[in-house]
Amino acid sequence: MFNHHDITRNAFMLHGPLAYQGYDWWWHSFTAQDAITGEDKPFFIEFFVCNPALAKNTPVFGQLPSNRETNTHPSYLMVKAGTWGEDHCQLHRFFAWKDVTLHGEAPYSIAAEDCLACETALKGSLSITKEEAESHPEWMCDSGEMCWDLTIDKQIAFNVGYGASKPLRDAEAFAMYWHAEGMKSTYSGTIEFNGRKYTVTPEKSYGYADKNWGRDFTSPWLWLSSNCLTSKLTGKKLLNSVFDIGGGRPKIYFVPLDRRLLGVFYYEGKEYDFNFSHLWLHVKTEFSFEETETEVFWHVRQENTHAVMETEICCLKKDMLLVNYEAPDGTKKHNRLWNGGNGWGTIRLYDKQGADLVLVDEVCVTHAGCEYGEYDEA
Repeated sequence: MFNHHDITRNAFMLHGPLAYQGYDWWWHSFTAQDAITGEDKPFFIEFFVCNPALAKNTPVFGQLPSNRETNTHPSYLMVKAGTWGEDHCQLHRFFAWKDVTLHGEAPYSIAAEDCLACETALKGSLSITKEEAESHPEWMCDSGEMCWDLTIDKQIAFNVGYGASKPLRDAEAFAMYWHAEGMKSTYSGTIEFNGRKYTVTPEKSYGYADKNWGRDFTSPWLWLSSNCLTSKLTGKKLLNSVFDIGGGRPKIYFVPLDRRLLGVFYYEGKEYDFNFSHLWLHVKTEFSFEETETEVFWHVRQENTHAVMETEICCLKKDMLLVNYEAPDGTKKHNRLWNGGNGWGTIRLYDKQGADLVLVDEVCVTHAGCEYGEYDEA
């Protein structure tokens, strides 16, 4: 059963070796409506922390040329927020660890000045001028202004389980861990972005909340998720459904596994589990990513002993970001990590009956979070 809430997995994980080379982040994405026009607009907010044991009196940026020359690793809280669409942007605000108030145990909370993240709320603001963004490439961000005041209701979870049950013991086993406490979440509140006001309402927020932590990032890096789903068979909205797919090439004790994904579909209360770590399910996965001049495409086929899920998602490049992170060792490995919140596509879900596949539903997907990146590890 993957829909198992466990806020201890949302706790702060950078202890032991990960305190010296580790990252931990809490990610939130959702849709708001323009207060004047009512038009949908997707947003994201993330609290990203790195290398607390290497803290100094000011944030330490791994991308500064002087720090790259001396192999000085990054250390900070980065509050990351922004939007997708033709005016897409990512905004970064950094804090030294001495300026961070952290409650690391469950339920977690992390705050710095007016920025706060916890299980049930998000508050904060960012303001970066064009001149600041251009003169500080180590910030890895765009220019703009955004402030927010939101509440969160995390309704359906994706509890990955594998390797994450005892994070302190397993801190060196896996390079990257994942837990989606709010695979389906609702958000409410207000956002102001570059002078325009937006309203966030639970029934139209199509929200998501997860976290990742570890010592390094996976490559390839794939993520797809949405709870804005409509049955093509009945024409009805699937109000108690959500899918989530993530992973790429996990590493265990620094040894990369074959291309593998963790995937689930919570379909109107029934769980379809395609988690490769559940060996008894005999999960098989095939996936690909394609680019044209204007669009990107994901194709994923997952199969277990009971079912098959075929997922096809598309997103326009003009609506997407090449999202920026630096790894705990100070390198910027992903320089072409496509990231979007306007994805759309189709899921075909089948039950196995002997040698036959019986269509459960063909599902129209919109408001999908979508991500893909790969880098040369040679």
